[in-house]
Amino acid sequence: MDPIWTGIVGIIFLFILLALRMQIGFAMALVGFLGFWALNSFESGFAILGIEPYKTAAHYTLSVIPLFLLMGQFANHARLGSEIYDMLYRWIGYLPGGLAMATVGACACFAAISGSSLATAAMFGTIALPEMQKLKYSDALATGCIAAGGTLGILIPPSSVLILYGILTEQSISELFIAGVVPGIMLSLLFMVTIYILVRIKPEMGAPGPKFPAKEKIVALKSTMGPFALFAAVIGGLYTGWLTPTEAAGAGAFGAFLLMALKRRLNWPNFVGSLKDSASATAMIFGILIGAMIFQYFLTLSQIPDQLAQSVVEMNLNRYGVLSLIIAAFIILGCFMEGLSIMVLAVPIVFPIVVQLGFDPVWFGIIITLTMEMSLITPPVGVNVFVLHGVARNISMNTMFRGVIPFWVAMLACIVILIVFPGIVTFLPNSMN
Repeated sequence: MDPIWTGIVGIIFLFILLALRMQIGFAMALVGFLGFWALNSFESGFAILGIEPYKTAAHYTLSVIPLFLLMGQFANHARLGSEIYDMLYRWIGYLPGGLAMATVGACACFAAISGSSLATAAMFGTIALPEMQKLKYSDALATGCIAAGGTLGILIPPSSVLILYGILTEQSISELFIAGVVPGIMLSLLFMVTIYILVRIKPEMGAPGPKFPAKEKIVALKSTMGPFALFAAVIGGLYTGWLTPTEAAGAGAFGAFLLMALKRRLNWPNFVGSLKDSASATAMIFGILIGAMIFQYFLTLSQIPDQLAQSVVEMNLNRYGVLSLIIAAFIILGCFMEGLSIMVLAVPIVFPIVVQLGFDPVWFGIIITLTMEMSLITPPVGVNVFVLHGVARNISMNTMFRGVIPFWVAMLACIVILIVFPGIVTFLPNSMN
């Protein structure tokens, strides 16, 4: 059979397996093996199955994944997120919609330590939602800001999605992390502007909270110096070149461990729970990555990415039109698939096109990560919304999805801004030592 048609049949078969709810890592590995067998030989396909799992898992660069995950788990068990939220609540909670703004700010800060969208959404569903309900916030606004704020965990470094993108496309993880800082802050501010506009239109959606004396504000600010210092040390080390990504991850994990000990939350259950959760998440990510690498061998042999890139270039289409089609395709896929799955499936196919069109690979990584964020709150999958519903079962899914719509529009606006002004993403990576 023609290699391209074999590749197309393989991709269709992969989607069938995913529809049957086969785990994506196993599905990609199976299709990759069968495709390699069809295009080459059974022996070569079997050799890939034997070599690639060890080759991928033993790669030194991948050690950043378990270390950053461990850093996030230590931060989670140290309850650093609740302290950050408490500080922001005292500083801006008195504004109209201030509690929702404080929630977004706290999500952004905690995302900078944990790197997990689901953990961020779950944590603030238990911390912030009851406080907003006490002030009779609209359920749609309260749940919408938490679900959307949780998505910041895959954009603001450390981010497992950016690590995977860097590995799949052979880009610098340090540059990707630094590139995500300004867009992450910008998106957080856009979320706050969205809340302000909603509350201005309907003041009953978010009543002002109580005012706190300056002394309480300063005490709350001092309690968060540790998490902010940890983030500054990790990102500063990467930016200056003093730390490699793996060294930064190790330093971050150790720093989060020290914070947990200093705050007297280090005990055996928390320590073991952090290790178990990190190991479980690492195994899941490694399984997906190994399957993606095997599937990528098959895609390369099928010539689909190269042929697709060549066809797009020969069509002489405006490159921004092609980029818009790619983004639209990712958003549509996000209606049915989880973001990490879209990343490992689609990036190997579209990345050659992006390179041929002359777009910066690091900039494109941030754009694609933003579309992954959108998939986390896009119905009917919307993983963050489902996680939040598990915490707040008294609020309907329809209400939650209605609440995330304004924030989804804010994400789309952020993508447009970064397309028009790509320097927002690239100026920090370009200035690195």
